[in-house]
Amino acid sequence: MESTWSSSKSSQGRPTDLFLALTPERVLAAVEAGGLQCNNLCYPLNSFENRVYEVELTDGSRVVAKFYRPGRWTEQQILEEHRFLQQLDEADIPVCTVRAFPDGPTLKQIDSIYYSLSDRRGGRAPDELNASLALRLGMLVGRMHNVAVADPSSNRRPIDGEYFIRRPLAWLEEHRSIPQALEARYHRAAEGIAGYADRLLVEVDTHRIHGDLHLGNVLLRDDRFNILDFDDMAPGPAVQDLWLALPGRDEETLRLREGYLSGYEQFRVFDRSSLRLVEALRGLRLVRYAVWLARRWHDPAFRIGWPHFGTFEYWDGETRDLEDQLEVVKKESESRGESIAVAGLEGGGEAEELLSNRDYFFDWEEDS
Repeated sequence: MESTWSSSKSSQGRPTDLFLALTPERVLAAVEAGGLQCNNLCYPLNSFENRVYEVELTDGSRVVAKFYRPGRWTEQQILEEHRFLQQLDEADIPVCTVRAFPDGPTLKQIDSIYYSLSDRRGGRAPDELNASLALRLGMLVGRMHNVAVADPSSNRRPIDGEYFIRRPLAWLEEHRSIPQALEARYHRAAEGIAGYADRLLVEVDTHRIHGDLHLGNVLLRDDRFNILDFDDMAPGPAVQDLWLALPGRDEETLRLREGYLSGYEQFRVFDRSSLRLVEALRGLRLVRYAVWLARRWHDPAFRIGWPHFGTFEYWDGETRDLEDQLEVVKKESESRGESIAVAGLEGGGEAEELLSNRDYFFDWEEDS
């Protein structure tokens, strides 16, 4: 079956990160190449970065087949994700564990596309957390982080200014993605946030975290949480797995954060001084999101999903948002009496409006 695949090469034979021939028939062929027998039932699940399908086996059970975008992760990095999921499952943390293929491994490859299988978990992503759910999610994440710190080694890219801002900025510059009239302002604001983030991260312990724990990656079913999508797991500060679930700045969000932390601290000590990282991490996310779109813009699915991307209006809005975010970070630092040398900001100002979830969460999951 492997000889029928050409998904990772363009029509000119060049390597590509697209899924050019990943038809339902080929998805079924890949699962059967792993030693399983399928019925003629396969349909896609919501995912932009990878390709994810639900497949029915001949015994009536269903599995989720995940095809990793070519070139994004190495085999070693993907297997690190699988190992973390196995460790969490052994500690009774409700996650979607990766199934071993009949011949033993959890990862297979067909024509440069890695893929894995996992059991399907049903449920619905909560629209928001209430006090009870915030408490329970905090308890679950505290337990998850206890497992995470037990194995400190990682080959994943850390969450910091280098990997989330400086290297992405170099890519944007090389590909001339930002209009020239906005480029200097965008770079200046991004570099400023990177400087704050790196200075603050020096003082905070880091370990393996989920890394992308917004509510779209949490399912609730029968009053039980399941945590999904560890694709972005990375070494980072524990607070990253807090603010993404509760991203607001209003009083209600801050109250829910306290409930989350009280649950977390039933199982693990939380360094509350790390809360000052939230706004810098928010800035890192803004840059990462924009660069993610830029890197994937050749993918037709992205052009359909974000038709406004790449316009002058888009980059003007992103630049203003980033400048506003740097102002927030600077003011918080000044209010704590800190002085951090970072790039200056020209043309910044007060934030005119709060950013919405869609500014941060590009892979929000609907009901599944």
